[in-house]
Amino acid sequence: MARSINQVILMGRLTRDPEQRTTTSGRTVVSFSIAVDRQTQDDQADFFDVTAWEKLGELVMQYLSKGRRVLVQGRLRQDSWEDKETGKRRSRIEVVASDVTFLDGPSGDTGGSTANISTKEEVVTEIDDKPIDLSEIPF
Repeated sequence: MARSINQVILMGRLTRDPEQRTTTSGRTVVSFSIAVDRQTQDDQADFFDVTAWEKLGELVMQYLSKGRRVLVQGRLRQDSWEDKETGKRRSRIEVVASDVTFLDGPSGDTGGSTANISTKEEVVTEIDDKPIDLSEIPF
């Protein structure tokens, strides 16, 4: 039995274009943030910082931009540090993405095509929204 679980699934829109950098060890890391609408009458949203590493980050950088809808799966990671200017202890929580699913096309349309990108394996799929003809199923 698992002693702990750290998994998060979020669906929202990018609030800014992704930003790419390279660590001192040469690893690629891409940062972006998403807004997840709350289901309230006030049209409020929650905002999350997301980090994608290596190939996943490169694909996010290549295909995503501000306003695009995404489904992000990953884990939460907390950073803490001492602020150099104030000397106070600071912390933040971010999502480290393991999968990113692109939910709309490059122009921001919701035409039904999605791409699912995973750190486990690269998977790109197209979804056809046409109804299934049950007479074509061979059983």
